[in-house]
Amino acid sequence: MRFCPWYALDAAEIHAPASRGVLQLRVAEGLLDYPTGKSAMVHYELADDVRGAAGRLAARPSPRPLWCRHTVEMTADDAAALAAFHDRLLREFHARFGQAPRWPS
Repeated sequence: MRFCPWYALDAAEIHAPASRGVLQLRVAEGLLDYPTGKSAMVHYELADDVRGAAGRLAARPSPRPLWCRHTVEMTADDAAALAAFHDRLLREFHARFGQAPRWPS
């Protein structure tokens, strides 16, 4: 599965599709401390409407600018496997960084 290039979360209305997909959010600069490492990632979400989910997240206060990207060019098999793909991203993040992604504070 592929993701589009990163864009500013506050520009999601322009970039994100109003369709099903997985989106990722990261801090625009720097890394966050996690128990077993550092990562820029702060959120993964499976959404029926990526644009709507990104808009909801953009309205959530964050002390740091956030970037977003979403899945693109999915085959029918990719679309059918979105939930498993999302679950795998979360499992792998937790295994590598010692906890789930967290919103910056």
